[in-house]
Amino acid sequence: MRAPAELVELFRENGKKVTPQRERIFHILHGNAGHPSAEAVFARLSAEMPTVSLKTVYQTLAELVEMGELQALDLGMGATRFDPNDHPHHHLLCTRCRRIEDVDIVLPDFQELLSYRAHFAVESVELTVRGTCARCQEDLAGKGPAESRSDQRQGNHHARSRGGKDA
Repeated sequence: MRAPAELVELFRENGKKVTPQRERIFHILHGNAGHPSAEAVFARLSAEMPTVSLKTVYQTLAELVEMGELQALDLGMGATRFDPNDHPHHHLLCTRCRRIEDVDIVLPDFQELLSYRAHFAVESVELTVRGTCARCQEDLAGKGPAESRSDQRQGNHHARSRGGKDA
């Protein structure tokens, strides 16, 4: 994603309004490796600008996605998450705390392979590896097997009880 000042210019060039709220959203997202949801961006923004609306956040994020400055990630976790990293990469997803981490790995050229073998016009390839992050592994190590299985059945309870951050 471009720097906030560049996004201001890009929005103006495209006839879009640039408000103080939007400028602050640009700053919240720039360099943010946490893959925040719209709600997480809203929480940070509303702490500084209490009168901001969630609609403003959603609209700004949608426009950034439309302009190719932000990638919307639907990883089957409920809320869409937003990734400002515009370099080719894949994701690690912790199934306990829902943290997403960028990972740069070299993969075979699936695009070429599938286009040739399956006669399918591949537009992009995204890899999401699901597992347990180091922090959650440490938490599990301190518990007995029965407690660990119980926690896994409860799913996202771990992230809520720890105040799981996604911004």
